[in-house]
Amino acid sequence: DAALTERNMIIPLCQRGYFPCGNLSKCLPRAFHCDGVDDCGNGADEKNCGDTSGWATIFGTVHGNVNTVTLTQECFLTQYPQLCDCKETELECVNAGLKSVPTISSNVTLLYLNHNSITTLKPGVFKDLHQLTWLYFKNFRYCSYAPHVRLCMPLSDGISSFEDLLANNILRIFVWVIAFITCFGNLFVIGMRSFIKAENTTHAMSIKILCCADCLMGIYLFFVGFFDMKYRGQYQKYALLWMESPQCHLLGFLAMLSTEVSVLLLTFLTLEKFLVIVFPFSNIRPKKRQTLGILICIWMAGFLIAVIPFWNKDYFGNFYGKNGVCFPLYHDHTEATGSQLYSLGIFLGVNLLAFLIIMFSYITMFCSIQKTAAKTAEVRNHIGKEVAVANRFFFIVFSDAICWIPVFVVKILSLLRVEIPGTITSWIVIFFLPVNSALNPILYTLTTSFFKDKLKQLLHKHRRKSVFKIKKRSLSTSIVWTDDSSSLKLGVLNKITFGDNIMKPLP
Repeated sequence: DAALTERNMIIPLCQRGYFPCGNLSKCLPRAFHCDGVDDCGNGADEKNCGDTSGWATIFGTVHGNVNTVTLTQECFLTQYPQLCDCKETELECVNAGLKSVPTISSNVTLLYLNHNSITTLKPGVFKDLHQLTWLYFKNFRYCSYAPHVRLCMPLSDGISSFEDLLANNILRIFVWVIAFITCFGNLFVIGMRSFIKAENTTHAMSIKILCCADCLMGIYLFFVGFFDMKYRGQYQKYALLWMESPQCHLLGFLAMLSTEVSVLLLTFLTLEKFLVIVFPFSNIRPKKRQTLGILICIWMAGFLIAVIPFWNKDYFGNFYGKNGVCFPLYHDHTEATGSQLYSLGIFLGVNLLAFLIIMFSYITMFCSIQKTAAKTAEVRNHIGKEVAVANRFFFIVFSDAICWIPVFVVKILSLLRVEIPGTITSWIVIFFLPVNSALNPILYTLTTSFFKDKLKQLLHKHRRKSVFKIKKRSLSTSIVWTDDSSSLKLGVLNKITFGDNIMKPLP
């Protein structure tokens, strides 16, 4: 009677990815079911949570607990591949040579597809299988392909733990540290560049716009740290909801916009410097209006690169929602073809080409400077300058290498179908990718001879003002008033030293 009553209960309709609380009208996301907490209020979300996979059945058979094996040999499925084994409503297709998810009866409750040649999962491939209760995946993200399945494993991606978005304490600390350094450094340079008047105003404008782009990376890291704190201790519940949320997509958009605009701007600045040093007498350098047009085009290009994945979700899939940090760095072959090609085109196409151009340009510039110095009569006077230039160029290229070589290696390995731990993504995104954004203020402003000279001038000017105030104060204190019975007379010292002048009292 109880079973009949339960079967005749009116089950509420829930939206995609949500499941009912028994006979209540309340629906909860999949992650709230079987998490050890009575979120429904009637305990329905914690019922039928036992792992009914083949592991439990095999364990019972091996240890002689025959009572735990309740399946019969009869098959209740009307459609399934002949190479698969069917028992009641459970289907086992292990080592069946399948290249895609097979067409099967909709009343299947358990499906095994281990050790096959399935390389792609089309969206909605499991949408007709409404009675599935458990669909074990190799990757946490694949659970989004089976929104109608109440329980899906694994419960966490490789970046995040069961409880937290950022599973590592080092990552939690450094996401705030690097975010602060990136934002503070770039805002400081914007302020200093605005305060100090430069002879080359177009170059100063380019540097300030570069700092604006790099600030977006700091903002992105701040929000990653914020959402890590928000979901601390219960991230598993919100993981899929977070990765499919507009907030995650917006963060991924900001990170991609910052990255691409920064890369394109650095390439432009490098080529501009290349023309000045290697071809000093050429007249092909962009003027102020041309520079402004180029900067606008760079921002437009970066915006288009970041926004294109939103245009067609069927083609690009969940481009920014592949992991907890919302950055589309690593891909596998179950992703949409458009997402794979676009990611490879950006990272191994645009960014790799930009890195090679920057590296080639700085090597050529250094060789040109060294060649010019060698022709001068007093080579010794140029040794110190050569060392300074070499160190500066080395650190610029080295920072680019630290930032981009790990990204290129990960993309190439993924292209070769090499298994990559999910934690690699979070380390690259938090430690390596922001390197340029954090160091650009130092490399392109704080360590330049122009900035050092201007800073010295300001300090010298400030020191002169301070000395002037001190001497002016000493002058005022050396004048005394005396009372000579009938009148008030002003007594002055015999002489007052002020700067290089000697002032004598008037007769």
